[in-house]
Amino acid sequence: MDLVDSLRVATGAMSANKMRSSLTMLGVIIGVAAVIALLSIGQGVQKTITEQIQSAGSNLLMILPGQITETGGFEFNPSLTYTDAEAMADPMNVPDAAIVAPMMEGSTSVSYDGEDLTATTAGVGSEHDLVRNLEVVLGRFLTTQDVDRRARVAVLGSSVAEQLFGEDGYPLDQTIRINRVPFKVVGVLAEKGAGMMGSEDGYIYVPISTAQSRLYPQQRNRAGEFMVTMIYVQASADQSMDLASEQINELLRRRHDISFQDDDDFSVLSQADLVAIMEEVTGILTLFLGAVAAISLLVGGIGIMNIMLVSVTERTREIGIRKAVGAKRRDILLQFLVESMVLSLLGGGAGIALGFLLSQGVSQLSEDLATVVSLQSIVLATTFSLVVGVVFGLYPALRASRLNPIDALRYE
Repeated sequence: MDLVDSLRVATGAMSANKMRSSLTMLGVIIGVAAVIALLSIGQGVQKTITEQIQSAGSNLLMILPGQITETGGFEFNPSLTYTDAEAMADPMNVPDAAIVAPMMEGSTSVSYDGEDLTATTAGVGSEHDLVRNLEVVLGRFLTTQDVDRRARVAVLGSSVAEQLFGEDGYPLDQTIRINRVPFKVVGVLAEKGAGMMGSEDGYIYVPISTAQSRLYPQQRNRAGEFMVTMIYVQASADQSMDLASEQINELLRRRHDISFQDDDDFSVLSQADLVAIMEEVTGILTLFLGAVAAISLLVGGIGIMNIMLVSVTERTREIGIRKAVGAKRRDILLQFLVESMVLSLLGGGAGIALGFLLSQGVSQLSEDLATVVSLQSIVLATTFSLVVGVVFGLYPALRASRLNPIDALRYE
């Protein structure tokens, strides 16, 4: 019996027991659909995070006060100062830095015309919008004159502006109070959505000099220097990012009296570093999700084995007749093995379609997540379902091929 005949016999047996075959395939369908859907969600999360990191700015380096641990965590250490940022801005110290943008932030109470809320207020320089790709839709961003004069002016994130003034309100030139200090609104930013450091739509930006004197005068170290939450550095070119990172590391170690890299009280991260870290984390998550989904495929495989054993028992006389007319053991083995593989592959095909629909449904439920159904996940699910069909169909097929034809013919 050749492969074509085995396929014909297998489809005939399945057609004779449509309900049983459908229920048998259901386990494989659910398993493959779960693998496709969960892998697509994991890859979608990875893609979304990567896009958010890349949209934060171009040629961007982030200097954080603390150190990243071996497990991927972060140990905060209030070590960065405003004078560190001024030293980085000196081309003699970091010649490959184009823009240096320090930021100090904190949680503040904000009020306007009886409306109160809590928002993050960040003191920044006049070039912060260039470094972070912030788009002003109303008014303007902070200027050098605002910083030099310690002006009490503010630029609102989109969600803050909407909460304080409503959808139809006009925030420009209105006076809001931040920690009871009056500030004039000079600009509103475009909606940006969630980013790598959270949503910036809930931020209020004020001149860093004003934040130091009016909002956070207590954020100083023992030497009396103002502390900063983070320092953004835009390298002069993409190929200069590694050089700029090395120059910043050397400068800060010299300023902080650090002799060994393991003793660093700061971290210099590039966008490529963040993408690599997040890809590692989401890769592990995706692998875990795929492993969980694969368990249901194994359950489906057990269902196939169970039904194939029942089929062997029901068709014992048929097997005896085939052997009596000259069928060899390998013919019987191939016949039942092909039947098991057909069940598995048909279930795999239906599972791929169901998994694709589920992933698209998840995308519709979340605006920030676009699931990715990759060719690799489809090939993986198909291969795994085929392996399940072979592995779990092999024992029933071997059992059928080893039946004694005389005993099989006597079976009632």
